[in-house]
Amino acid sequence: MSENLSSPRKRQGRWLLVSFLAALAVASAAASRLGYVDRARDRLYGRAPRLSPGDFPAGVMAPIDDVVRIPTRALIIGVVPRGSTSALLWAAGDAERVGLFRAGYAIDVKVQRFAREEELRKALIRGGENGGVDLAAMPVSSMAMSASLLHDASPRVVMLLGRSRGQEVVVGRGITTLQGLAGKRIGVEDRGSAWYLLLWSLSRVGLSLRDVKVVPLDGAYAAGAALKTGEVDAVAGLLGDVDPAAREVGAQQLTSTADAPHLLATVLVTRGDFAARYPDAIRRVIRGVLDANTQVLKDSSEAARVLGSLAPQLGDPTEAIGAAPPATLKENLAFFGIADEAPVTYAELFKSATELNQKLFGAPPAPEPEDTADLGALKYVATPQTP
Repeated sequence: MSENLSSPRKRQGRWLLVSFLAALAVASAAASRLGYVDRARDRLYGRAPRLSPGDFPAGVMAPIDDVVRIPTRALIIGVVPRGSTSALLWAAGDAERVGLFRAGYAIDVKVQRFAREEELRKALIRGGENGGVDLAAMPVSSMAMSASLLHDASPRVVMLLGRSRGQEVVVGRGITTLQGLAGKRIGVEDRGSAWYLLLWSLSRVGLSLRDVKVVPLDGAYAAGAALKTGEVDAVAGLLGDVDPAAREVGAQQLTSTADAPHLLATVLVTRGDFAARYPDAIRRVIRGVLDANTQVLKDSSEAARVLGSLAPQLGDPTEAIGAAPPATLKENLAFFGIADEAPVTYAELFKSATELNQKLFGAPPAPEPEDTADLGALKYVATPQTP
């Protein structure tokens, strides 16, 4: 009799235990999904640092031998078009014309156009294998002030494309001097090329970011529209985009990179893993760009046609090339301190921008300039090769 009574109690106890364990498992899964478990673990043991590809040397995936010299797919270069990228655009060719890269150096290059520096940086982080780009043309200041964001790409600068000689401008509406920017709304793309010019301009007259109201603009070609609508009192942007609006509203140019011709330099940046896997591809690109630069400096008509069709916002493409001309091999060697001297070198520009980023925004420490450049291919191209 007692065995018959205890059997239902045992079954009921087992059922309650199973129900409790099932409920506990469901609650645990929900807590984990909502992040409660991770937060509790972090409180007990401290937060575990996030691991990322940028924590490891960029060359860990390089081939053991030199069998694969160039990628089997088209190499992808991202640009925000400006005068200094005109030769690169011309060398890439298009659907109607075989470019210099393919005709002279047997490498397929596809150029991807961006309107925002931010989107270009994101594309470099993704890489060409994942819908992004393998290389990017960007200002040294933009790369330096985004060093922590670009960490996973392990970016490496491989050459100088050109310097701005008046392509970036600061324009004021009803303002006649840089001192007049105090208390005004200034539109500028965050960490774009004109952003660095704006910071330099404010420093010249003793103004800080607290003395003005910075209005972030959505892209490199948004300054003209912002000035025209009156949503800002001044803008820092590209001359071809800003100048028509400035003439229409009677705004005045306050300064430009013509006043600081060594302030903004556009460089070609590659992902560290791409440079390690395909060094010959980088050499071919550098050779092609330098040859194209020489051609454009002699006759810019074809490059101007390509630049004008791709970026009409730059205004007259011939003037855009004149305001940011392509760099020669000699300028490259001086800029990187390989030969001769330059008034401002890559290392100086990079260090200045990163230190300014830390001073203004408390950004994390950036790598040393020499750790962000891979000049082996440039030196190889510059050295006469013996048969």
